[in-house]
Amino acid sequence: MLSILVVDEKRARAAIIEDGLREAGHTQVTLVTEMRGLVREIERLAPDVIVINLENPNRDRLEHFFQVSRSVQRPVAMFVDRSDTASIEAAIEAGVSAYVVDGLKKERIKPILDMAISRFNAFRRLQQELEQARGELEERRLVDRAKAILMKRRGLDEPSAYALLRRTAMNENRRIAEVARSLVTAQSLLGDDA
Repeated sequence: MLSILVVDEKRARAAIIEDGLREAGHTQVTLVTEMRGLVREIERLAPDVIVINLENPNRDRLEHFFQVSRSVQRPVAMFVDRSDTASIEAAIEAGVSAYVVDGLKKERIKPILDMAISRFNAFRRLQQELEQARGELEERRLVDRAKAILMKRRGLDEPSAYALLRRTAMNENRRIAEVARSLVTAQSLLGDDA
């Protein structure tokens, strides 16, 4: 069961979203009409999804909500009455999962919410995969640097240097990258560059 936070300064408009969500079977719906302290309120309520409805937002107002979207790390569906290309690009950059222009209709709420959640999850998976790939690349660089240090200092060839790193990691019950990081750090402290 999803907990959904609806953010809208006007209760009448928010009621359309709330009705659409309740008709779709969502019972944990909270309405917030006060914009001050919104991030604190989001942190306190810890919703699974945030739906924001803005009528004719100006640039500053949109930027405020884009900052909220960046900081809360949750699926955000944003409804606006009008927009421009720059605002759409800024919404994407901020991680808004669904940015709907002039489309606030009760029957559209659930599919838009589902799409926002799916896009958020897909984007999050991509971010995690990217971070993992960056971490693996950094570990490979460390291992390569450590091998170069061993090859220079001990006169080993590359396979032997790697075997020494691997054997040391196994003996110390550590990962090869951890052993490599220690060797590279020690090398930099000693002042010898490989």
